[in-house]
Formats: sequence, C-alpha cells, structure tokens
Amino acid sequence: MPGPFRIAVLASGRGSNLQALIDAIASGALDAQIVGVFSDKPEALALQRAHAAAIPIHAIKPRRFESRAAFDEHLFTCIDELTPDLVVCAGYMRLISPRAVEARRGRLINVHPSLLPAFKGLRTHARAIAAGASVHGASVHYVTPDLDGGPVIAQCELPVHADDDADSLARRVLSREHPLLIATLGLIAAGRIALVDGAVQLDGVPLPIPLQLPANNVFA
Repeated sequence: MPGPFRIAVLASGRGSNLQALIDAIASGALDAQIVGVFSDKPEALALQRAHAAAIPIHAIKPRRFESRAAFDEHLFTCIDELTPDLVVCAGYMRLISPRAVEARRGRLINVHPSLLPAFKGLRTHARAIAAGASVHGASVHYVTPDLDGGPVIAQCELPVHADDDADSLARRVLSREHPLLIATLGLIAAGRIALVDGAVQLDGVPLPIPLQLPANNVFA
C-alpha cells in the first residue's frame, strides 16, 4: 500500500494556512503528510509552527546566492530530496524562477487571496475595496511562470461589506481560504484533480470554470 500523500510547503510569514493543514492532517480531515516546510525567512512564524508539529524545517537565505535562479535551484534540490507529491506555496512571497516552475508543472500550487484573474500580486484586499468590488475571495491555482496566472483549480467567494476595510476583509477571506486549501488538497491527494495539457481536470474531465467551495467546505 502506498503511504500518505506527501506535501512540501513553502511559506514566508505567519503560516496560518500551514497551521490549517497541520490541524486537518492531525484530525484526519486530510489524508496527507507534510514532509518539510521551507522558508526564505529564518524568523518566519511558519517555521515555528512546523517545528512545534515535529515537521522538518529548512530556512534558506536568498542573499547567500548570486541570483534568483541559483537560489531556486538549491531550494528545489532540497525539496526534491524529500520526494514530495506536491509543493504548496502557502504565503510564500518570492517569485519562483521559470526553470524551477516548468520542471514541476502540475506539482506546484499556490493559494492566492483574490478571485483570480482579478487582483494578481500584492495588497489584494485593499485593491478590491478601492475598485468597488462587490465580491472577493481566494483561489487555489497551479503555479506557472506567470505571476498568479496559472490555471485556477478552486475558489471561495464572499461579499464585500460596505463597512469593510482591508483588515476586516482579509480576516473574513482567511477564514474561507483555509478550508478552500484543505478541500482542494483533498481532491488532489485522492487523484481526482490533475493538470493535463494546461487545463485542470476533475475525474478526467476538464473543468469549464474553477470549482466553487460550498458552505459545508466539502467538494462533492
């Protein structure tokens, strides 16, 4: 029998999505194993969360390397040694070099706090409010060399309230972002989601639009 689905996580900050994954695995809600957590920030809270959960941690400082490509080559060599089935970018704040991405196409995903393709990049919540968006949310997508431009697997939507500011909207999005990531990983770990010829497939059928996370946080 094959072992649990193996996940490596890249994180640069607080690691709230990482903690959600740790908790989901511990509770049995996600049949997977986090084989390592990697960060470009040695002080990142994500590494502390991983250490507390007895997950191997790896802090690699980019300034030790002469280029982004050289850093990524070292980083992903370390990741590959753990033979993950999937690499999850969960609050990882560095662009990944095209060569590293292309070598792992279909095995590298990212969670982004907007309804892609809207509001790629940073400051998504403030930009959504400034643009007068009536709905906002989060997306899980396959990583490609284009910034936040890879095929979207699944999304969660929520209304933007008239009294929202960037902080309040961020908190509400995050409360849905965690179950979105867990539910999407459940489908990938079960072999139901795959990237085929640049398109997301569910159970072997191309998805015409991204999956939408239902209120019960479980995809059918």
